[in-house]
Amino acid sequence: MNFPIRLYAILYPNTSLIASQLDPEHFAKHYISGSTRHYDGKMMFVEVDPGFRHPYFRIDEAVAEVVPHEDGRPKATKFISCYRVLEHLDLEAILQLYLTTSEGHCLGLQPGPHESDGHDEATLRVFAEIAPLRMLALARHSFEEFGSYITDPANPKGAPALFYTQLELEVDEFLADFDANPMLLSPIPGLHPSKLRDSILELRSKRSKPLKGISLHSTFEKIPYRIVQGGFMFASGTQNRFFPLPDLHEIENTNYKFWKHM
Repeated sequence: MNFPIRLYAILYPNTSLIASQLDPEHFAKHYISGSTRHYDGKMMFVEVDPGFRHPYFRIDEAVAEVVPHEDGRPKATKFISCYRVLEHLDLEAILQLYLTTSEGHCLGLQPGPHESDGHDEATLRVFAEIAPLRMLALARHSFEEFGSYITDPANPKGAPALFYTQLELEVDEFLADFDANPMLLSPIPGLHPSKLRDSILELRSKRSKPLKGISLHSTFEKIPYRIVQGGFMFASGTQNRFFPLPDLHEIENTNYKFWKHM
């Protein structure tokens, strides 16, 4: 049986470019639980145009080795590269983004337009870097501005390309609730609410400071997809590619298993 050969770029929990004969759903299940390599958690990856080529990747050599097993099973994974993958991908070659729960339920997202919410110095937003950086940041930037800032070649603390998202947070509402109840659970799992409050107050007091790291790791393993605001963004300098996340009701109606564990 002939299986089409697909290219997948893993974004979380690690970064790598892989050739495979599995479709996206079977690939996700294999990566999470079907391989001899141990992993227990969520996964995010993209399907890349099979015609994509870049001198950095030895894709043709890898593809030549992707053949079914002797018993007829499709080849699950052929690793092409595990280092500096995202910065060498053409954002336009990304066909679809897949979010996967730790149970292996998969949701595919198509690219779409992003309507900017504009720049507002007084508005603070929380951004979770996912690949290749992993910081959690509080910033004055809009969603697009954050990606441009991090991937600006003049930024010594940035990266050439970035995959990230914005998390839901009503800053004033959180401050009021935390002031009234210091035992309040953090709106962002893995981040102590007092550290979040202190970071908000610091950034508000220093108007010249554009952003502040609030966690050394975005702990995306602990962050539910439910608190993602709007969707996911790829950025590389002045280029970006957005993958909107449908509203929860639509996900519940079209992909109940994913919705139940998201």
